[in-house]
Amino acid sequence: MTERFDIDARLKTMPDQPGCYLMKNRRGRIIYIGKAKNLRKRVQNYFQPSGDPRPFVRWLPRVLGEIETIVTANEKEALILENNLVKKHKPRFNVQLKDDKNFLSLRINPDEKWPRVYFQRNNTDGEGRHFGPYHSAGAVRRTRRLLDKHFMLRTCPDHVMKNRSRPCLQYQIERCPAPCVFDVDRDEYMQDVEQAIMFLEGRGDELINQLRDDMQAASEELNFELAARYRDQIEAIEKVLEHQQAVGDHQIDQDAFGYHREGDRLTIQVVMIRDGRMTGARSFSYTDQEFPDAEVLSSFLNLYYNAGNHIPRQVLLPFELDEGEAESFEQLLGEIAGHRVYIKVPQRGAKKALVTTAQTNAEHSFQKEHAREERVLDLLEKLQRRLSLDNLPRRIECYDISNFQGRQIVGSRVVFTDAEPDKSEYRRYKMRLQKGQDDFGSFREMLMRRFRKIAEGDDDPPDLVVIDGGKGQLGQAGAVLEDLGLHDIDLIALAKSRTDKSGFDDYEVTHSAERVFVPGRKNPIVLKQNSAELYLLQRLRDAAHDFAIGYHKTLRRKQSLRSSLDEIPGVGPKTKRDLLRHFGSLKKIKAADIDELLQVDGIGPATAGAVFDFFHPPQQRCPESAPTG
Repeated sequence: MTERFDIDARLKTMPDQPGCYLMKNRRGRIIYIGKAKNLRKRVQNYFQPSGDPRPFVRWLPRVLGEIETIVTANEKEALILENNLVKKHKPRFNVQLKDDKNFLSLRINPDEKWPRVYFQRNNTDGEGRHFGPYHSAGAVRRTRRLLDKHFMLRTCPDHVMKNRSRPCLQYQIERCPAPCVFDVDRDEYMQDVEQAIMFLEGRGDELINQLRDDMQAASEELNFELAARYRDQIEAIEKVLEHQQAVGDHQIDQDAFGYHREGDRLTIQVVMIRDGRMTGARSFSYTDQEFPDAEVLSSFLNLYYNAGNHIPRQVLLPFELDEGEAESFEQLLGEIAGHRVYIKVPQRGAKKALVTTAQTNAEHSFQKEHAREERVLDLLEKLQRRLSLDNLPRRIECYDISNFQGRQIVGSRVVFTDAEPDKSEYRRYKMRLQKGQDDFGSFREMLMRRFRKIAEGDDDPPDLVVIDGGKGQLGQAGAVLEDLGLHDIDLIALAKSRTDKSGFDDYEVTHSAERVFVPGRKNPIVLKQNSAELYLLQRLRDAAHDFAIGYHKTLRRKQSLRSSLDEIPGVGPKTKRDLLRHFGSLKKIKAADIDELLQVDGIGPATAGAVFDFFHPPQQRCPESAPTG
């Protein structure tokens, strides 16, 4: 039996300087990363006889294999190091941003000749004015639709605008003046740009007054069509302002954080206030979080703002961080944002009310998430009982194979965590060994590549593996797990329903139930039709099938493009990319004449002629299709 980690001996050699500590289990995997002003004192707190009584902390001595430390010059450097290490190693017991993505923002660059609105996920990307962040993709798209409808800015990217010869649908429905084609007054266009910026900056009242003046002037000039447009703009802006709650008189950006915890489960809520108005909120829920509240919140703030999210002037917290951390955060965030940042724990007044609102929302989000978790847990327990599984199937992996007449054989892995797709864990496999149509061999190759990593300790195993197929595919998967010595993973195969014809002249068609094959059992298990358990397995199987088919189509499309364009004399990789970027598809390249081909950057008469002749051989042309130019 492996000896327990000697904590007392390790503490004697631990530095009393600032830095990060990495807790590893006995297999050498990092399970938690923390930072501290004094490394020895922080780690020692976990192992005091009268220390933290929570189950995880009591469990630490039994699972720990090592505690590594990295000393830094100061607390600010420890914050930076912790953020980098957590994002790199993704330890099990650290909080994580679920998809590691920051919120969507909008950008307008007034220095462009014809400015437009850009989507982006990082407030530091691109030149111009940045607006946001928006709490959801739906919110930013609604804002974008309102801008397109009422401010008439172009939507097409630069390369499309440059090569357009006639106006697009946006012009036809009066949502763009088509500066790509027509001689548009740039001063009038820039007036629309300025009004769009005012709207995005939250200066709605000022914009409405300006639009009312413009509407009155248009009416006096009997330009009723323009006056109606201003009227519609005013109504749309007023409707948006009705949904934005005013929470203060100060025109300042703030983030208020709420925190609700019950045992090892917690929810952190971010309420965003921009220019004195509450613009959105978002919650992050976690389980298996046993470390102190101040430590958890500090780690979350570090990840959240270093992911590129908007850093406001004020960050309002529900409780104090550990000693000295607030000052280090203010210094670090100020350097990133380029302005002074204040971290406060308000005790009264309007700021305290904002934190209270965030706390209330955090509790509501926690209860909602907890109720969902209970429903999911009930579903997974039913599936476990019905299929006699050894493990509760919280992480399920499903595998499928796709090929076309034995060519371009690909496989897919989709992952559901707690009955929901975890798309960051989806994987595609291109078969390296199987050259012919052999589903069994392809399954074996794919699964061997995946589960060898688990057997070598480089990845955590799933609770359940689902194979799209029948007994044959199940046998191959079982053989792989047996060869690798993985005996603790549940395995099943889901076979599609069969179509049976019976009765006079085969007029009656019936479909059998979908069947679940389990190792060691002769007859399949038939789950109740329309049950939640069967629906979960069907979602898995369909997701794996669609993912494999999508990859297969991508490879076939690339092969088709490669095989056609690579055969043209004088067309290299760069020219091929330029053609595809300009026309968008092989079909449009084939249909292009000489003049259209010459519009592509870097394409001269000789290359344009070679491309045209390849797709339109001279002997196959009729007189009317002779090239122009």
